[in-house]
Amino acid sequence: MEERYSYVEGAEQPIAMHPKKFSLWLFMVTVVMVFAGLTSAYIVRQSEGNWLEFDLPAVFYYTSGVIILSSVFLHWAYLSAKKNELMQLRIGMSIATFLGIVFLVGQWYSFVALVDMDVYLVGNPSGSFLYIFTGLHALHLVSGVIFLIIVLISSFRYKVHSQSMVPMEMCVTYWHFLGGLWLYLFTFMLLNH
Repeated sequence: MEERYSYVEGAEQPIAMHPKKFSLWLFMVTVVMVFAGLTSAYIVRQSEGNWLEFDLPAVFYYTSGVIILSSVFLHWAYLSAKKNELMQLRIGMSIATFLGIVFLVGQWYSFVALVDMDVYLVGNPSGSFLYIFTGLHALHLVSGVIFLIIVLISSFRYKVHSQSMVPMEMCVTYWHFLGGLWLYLFTFMLLNH
């Protein structure tokens, strides 16, 4: 008994994504929802009055530049990995990781600056929201720096190259996401403080 198979014109391949990448995207969507809820709560609470107005610490401007630079160097490392330029990969990863740590230190100094301005976590809701925004972002950034360190170590062990890009792609995606999230929060705070 002979079976006949025919090719179907226009049949599409299912969209496939690495399971770890899919998990990362789900996590990032969750983080976006959390911060969307917090920024909405900020706007609602601000409209009720009794809102302390103060200037944002100057260190926020510097940390914003630092995180942008970090993303630039990480993207350079990513492009280098795709071309198997391992020295540039390691240099880019090292600088991006260092700048990520500098950003975290800068966030700590922003808390110090807020205390010097008599803005505290407990007290007026405007200060509370600022601490929650920056603290929650810093918590996610700690996980991003850990991810950077893992990929940096992997690059020195020859585990990141054009044939093994999943960890690098995930790291780049998450770090750019965290940078974009910070720029959104910073802009939101500038426009609504």
